[in-house]
Amino acid sequence: MNSTAELLIDARNGVGESPVWDVQRQCLFWVDIPGRALWCWNASTGQSRQWPTPEMTGCVALAAGSEATPHGRWVAAMETGVAVLTPHEDGTLDQEPQATVQHPQSGMRFNDGRCDRQGRLRAGTMVSDMSLAAPAGSVYAFDGGSLRTLQGGFITPNGMAFSPDGQTMYLSDSHPDVQTVWAFDYDKDSGTPSQQRVFIDMKPLPGRPDGAAVDEDGGYWICGNDAGLVHRFTPDGRLDRSLAVPVKKPAMCAFGGSGLDTLFVTSIRPGGDLSDQPLAGGVFALHPGVRGLPEPLCNT
Repeated sequence: MNSTAELLIDARNGVGESPVWDVQRQCLFWVDIPGRALWCWNASTGQSRQWPTPEMTGCVALAAGSEATPHGRWVAAMETGVAVLTPHEDGTLDQEPQATVQHPQSGMRFNDGRCDRQGRLRAGTMVSDMSLAAPAGSVYAFDGGSLRTLQGGFITPNGMAFSPDGQTMYLSDSHPDVQTVWAFDYDKDSGTPSQQRVFIDMKPLPGRPDGAAVDEDGGYWICGNDAGLVHRFTPDGRLDRSLAVPVKKPAMCAFGGSGLDTLFVTSIRPGGDLSDQPLAGGVFALHPGVRGLPEPLCNT
């Protein structure tokens, strides 16, 4: 294990989120939410590029059946709903709306999300102004063509991940007032969570629980926002280790690389004095000594 973080790209993302490793293209894709951009880093060339998105995008998932397109087709949960985005070589991006979300109040958007082991997108919504601490967020299921509500009452839903066998769903609320990770029993047939229970109380630990990933052994990796750490918890909720990144606000992590043994970490570039974290908003790579699982392709 080499726990030293390597800078992949000084992206200076406002909020770098939703890293997804594309096994076919050997590329890492992610979004910058306020920057309204879809990013790509090519492992073969070390080069990166980006495409402008029509709305702020909270999370993306690679669509099934997009093998023939140069940069894939991406199911994106944005401000007004879910759409399929197709980035082109010339820097343009096509949008195909799929489903519209009915937010309970104004100023809301989608945030963290990912696919379950069956390739069904689950994503949460939030009020963009976190200072309001409004529990108006919900977790939605996108099963192709429509959205349905799974859970409600969240301020800043985050940390979506699924156990290797697909029978446990994890979800956090990263708002300072909550800082909790829950586990749910997950019905793989219906794609519905139940039996919500506290998995980790993050209040006494360093960092707020942001985006997460699961390794092949069932370890739950979650970014400790504000603490510059990525924590690994065992399947029974014990803190196993914490790895440092050279920024205060790691946002989300994902396994990738040729052996699925690299943990990619996106981050946030806040306003103000950044002299103590000049790489804020960058994307980093860790080599934690464990492997992840291929990200399921998303059904549309």
